[in-house]
Amino acid sequence: MKKKVAVVAGGYSSEFGVSLKSAEGLLSFIDPERYEVYLVVITKEKWMVQWDEQTEIPIDKNDFSFTHSGVNVHFDFAYITIHGTPGENGLLQGYFDMLGIPYSSCGVLASAIAFDKHFCNHYLWGTMKARFAEFVSIHKKEGNHRGDGPFTIDERMKLPVIVKPNDGGSSFGITKVYAFDKLQPAIDNALKEGAEEVLVQRFIPGREVTCGCYKIKDKLTVLPITEVISKNDVFDFDAKYNPGRAEEITPARLSPLLTEQIQRLTSDIYLYVKAKGIIRVDYIISPENVVYLLEVNTTPGMTATSFIPQQVKAAGLNMRDVLTEIIENELNER
Repeated sequence: MKKKVAVVAGGYSSEFGVSLKSAEGLLSFIDPERYEVYLVVITKEKWMVQWDEQTEIPIDKNDFSFTHSGVNVHFDFAYITIHGTPGENGLLQGYFDMLGIPYSSCGVLASAIAFDKHFCNHYLWGTMKARFAEFVSIHKKEGNHRGDGPFTIDERMKLPVIVKPNDGGSSFGITKVYAFDKLQPAIDNALKEGAEEVLVQRFIPGREVTCGCYKIKDKLTVLPITEVISKNDVFDFDAKYNPGRAEEITPARLSPLLTEQIQRLTSDIYLYVKAKGIIRVDYIISPENVVYLLEVNTTPGMTATSFIPQQVKAAGLNMRDVLTEIIENELNER
């Protein structure tokens, strides 16, 4: 009998639409000969199985099941592709842990660590000396800065700076600021994404790259690196999701030494945060060839043209086979 897999998408953030596009990709990648695959869409108002274009079936949150035509269906596995809360910050992972349902992504701790950029930066600096651009954290409620001590932004860093939500993704709410009178509007823009904390981070010019990684049993696979060349001032939402606004080169045009360094960093990060499933780590390489961590993505995009499918293809692998390995690995550990 085929195992029943829920592709869980949607969520409570601006990344809702991006998540649905990732779900489309996963529905095309997961082997239909091996699994019964259902799309489950989560919003604040309702959780439902998208049976077809017209039919939505409510999910029973008590056991993450649904009933159709008198038959109660229980899922054997959940593939989480929610970008943002509650699927990227550990909340949904805790729910599935309590129900005993295996899932694709990092667990509660790793998800929570990676989702909080401030905490993740300092955790990885403390554990493995990962470099990141210095920043100031601004809290929504207190209005104070979290850092090395009391200071003002203009005393700590030079313009331009990048302003972004501490726990956002897909470049929603991100602004590159060139003048101090534009700083507060940029902070307000980031707070509109529901963030409790905003990062004001030193801008590092350089080459943006990203690298995926996953682990099956004891075998860690680090994928080829992708280089991103944005036609916009920053690699923002427009550049990420509108054709022609960015060039993505896989494998990246890097020296063997830099390639090895970034892939080793990615594998080390995977192990230090105790990751699971597929993750993707983003970096900036400065003109001096210093590698700076941007962020760790524990539920990376999965559209046909997303970075991970590009990297899997460049590695000579097949997405269907990789996802089957990940699903079976989790099912067999239960």
